Amino acid sequence: MREQPQTSMVLEELTKKFTAREGSGEVIAVDSVSLTIQKGEFVTLLGPSGCGKTTTLRLIAGFEMPSSGRLLLEGQDITNQAPNKRDMALVFQSYALFPHMSVFDNVAYGLHLRKLSRDDIQKRVNATLEMIGLGQLGKRRPNQLSGGQQQRVALARALVMEPRVLLFDEPLSNLDAKMRVQMRSEIHRLQRRLNITTIYVTHDQIEAMSMSDRIVVMNAGRIEQIGTPEDIYRCPQTHFVADFIGRANFVQATVADKGSASTTLTLLGLTLTLPSTVPVPVGSQVEVLLRPEAIKLRADAALPQATVEQTMYLGSEIEYVVLAKGIRLTVAENDPRVSQIFAEGETVGIDFVAEAIHIIPA
Repeated sequence: MREQPQTSMVLEELTKKFTAREGSGEVIAVDSVSLTIQKGEFVTLLGPSGCGKTTTLRLIAGFEMPSSGRLLLEGQDITNQAPNKRDMALVFQSYALFPHMSVFDNVAYGLHLRKLSRDDIQKRVNATLEMIGLGQLGKRRPNQLSGGQQQRVALARALVMEPRVLLFDEPLSNLDAKMRVQMRSEIHRLQRRLNITTIYVTHDQIEAMSMSDRIVVMNAGRIEQIGTPEDIYRCPQTHFVADFIGRANFVQATVADKGSASTTLTLLGLTLTLPSTVPVPVGSQVEVLLRPEAIKLRADAALPQATVEQTMYLGSEIEYVVLAKGIRLTVAENDPRVSQIFAEGETVGIDFVAEAIHIIPA
């Protein structure tokens, strides 16, 4: 029999209100957020600035107290518990390293506060530094390290404490693009290796998609959708989620027929049947999500025609902006070949991958 996953953390109707800046009224930063996280799961809180994701993380860490709701860690109510009693570790955006201490002493700092023996501290710090690839740099100061190395030290300082939950607050935003890719791969690898429950906050959808078991998309203090990266990308439940995750084209279509597990649409002059269980009445207008890769351009006069307004060759893909029946669409071809590149101003046929079309629920 397959072992059932263990619950690590539960957020129950968590709400946080702040007094408005002008002193009158309240601002709801986190609005009745409920979430269950399994042990060893990597969950990302994703959303734009001001959506409540960082405040939610601060509530989990204990740096803010909720206005209402509860927070449970492995069945224990920790809602009013002090941060240092929660057995969590937080990796900050700013690294927050002590500049006067060596790498070794920065990593060992929390263990000294726990009053571990010198031998235990030596073993744990050395093992952690080796694990993250900094085994030879223990004597250096933070100002002698690159940004990526400093971030590794901050990660080591969290991991050495062996917390039950590891928290990240936009940890890669200060790194350059190449180092961000390297560090997110490293964090993902370590999280899988250690099987540690991880809650990660970011506004970067690529970070969220590449590392997470589940993504929690937040907007205006509330959860818009929870799902796997594939669910969030392919089947967004709201216009906001569809627009925030990846590139999106939104088009109106008419429902021509409706089956139990399929829907037939009339879309820009084409009739398409797609797998869909979204309840929509026949004859109604619906909003349809077309990802750029769901649109195909062909040299075919029998298809609805579009005009190529812009052609951008990007090496691994080619991106077009086309105008079809007065609607401007972004199109991505992931395997460009010279013979298939359409020039700006050219008239082309436009087709769709029915399985990649998604009806946005009303």
